[in-house]
Amino acid sequence: MHNIFQWDSCSDQPYILKKEDKKFLRKGYTLDLLKLLGTNLILYPYLFLKFLMKKKSVTSVADAKSFYGLCVNLDKGDSQHDLVEELGVRSLQIRVFLKDMQHIDDYVDFARKFGSDKEILITVIQDRAHIEDHDLLKKDMTTIFEKFQDISHEFQIGNAVNRIKWSFISMEEYVSFYETVQRVRDENFPKLKLIGPAVIDFEYHYTIRTLFNSFNVHYDKVSSLLYVDRRGSPTNSQMVLFDLQNKIEFLDTIVKSSAKAEDLIYLTEVNWPISGTSPYAPTSEKECVSESLYEKYMLDYFEIAKKTGKVEKVFWHQLIAAGYGLIDDREGKMQKRDAFYAFKRMIEKGSDE
Repeated sequence: MHNIFQWDSCSDQPYILKKEDKKFLRKGYTLDLLKLLGTNLILYPYLFLKFLMKKKSVTSVADAKSFYGLCVNLDKGDSQHDLVEELGVRSLQIRVFLKDMQHIDDYVDFARKFGSDKEILITVIQDRAHIEDHDLLKKDMTTIFEKFQDISHEFQIGNAVNRIKWSFISMEEYVSFYETVQRVRDENFPKLKLIGPAVIDFEYHYTIRTLFNSFNVHYDKVSSLLYVDRRGSPTNSQMVLFDLQNKIEFLDTIVKSSAKAEDLIYLTEVNWPISGTSPYAPTSEKECVSESLYEKYMLDYFEIAKKTGKVEKVFWHQLIAAGYGLIDDREGKMQKRDAFYAFKRMIEKGSDE
């Protein structure tokens, strides 16, 4: 099974699985699917009506400068340290892959070099070995917490958990995975904060299942990889009603209705794929946009999310990526896109407000 999940180094994500592989992987998970459906048949209509009826209110963001986040990756190199300083960004997200534990000290060194003034979110990326073997998960999460506890106090557990290509086959698997990590935290690292469920896109039926269940879990903050790129502008609507603002408002309704989560939201991944960058773009050319629209949509997204008052941080994905980052690194060259400078101005302006 493990050989099914292969990594695409161009787009920095797993390859899309073949239909027959998905079908094979889902065998034996019928009960989990029924639980997902049952939970949503009961709760989705209630939460939707609650969203429609609630009075929209805005609260200020606690720390304006920390609101603007950026994803940086170990494999993109040490030049990122100076680039982050140039941007003036304080909030960073770093992926740590459980399948790459032999290089854990490299991740630690990479994170430490950004300096003590940064707020670093460590995102723990799952794999089948750790999903299936919770003793292995306990051992390696203990190592991760021990090594990062003086660098970061926030850990996002899992990533894009509703996409089978990222290794979770059901939400039951994810919540069980999270519960095991939480037990390690509770027993040995009580000051650390755990964030989840890291559902990608506007697929809140998965979010609902992870927030309403019989597992002994609690999310210190709720994360969503809230992409809207397939709709174009963040002001465009999906299902008639749901532009970005209303997607955030609905997520806020779900979070505040759950006893398993604090009322704090991180949007931990968003970007737009850039036209003419295949095979580095993470989607087809149809969803890609020009660099000028990429910049505009980025600024619009942050502004809309900030004005809702419901989001504590938004993380742009990412600093260096040919197909969707602020910097194009093709052919070994570091070409700063106009959006790089726009991101810097956005932080400067936001910090002064």
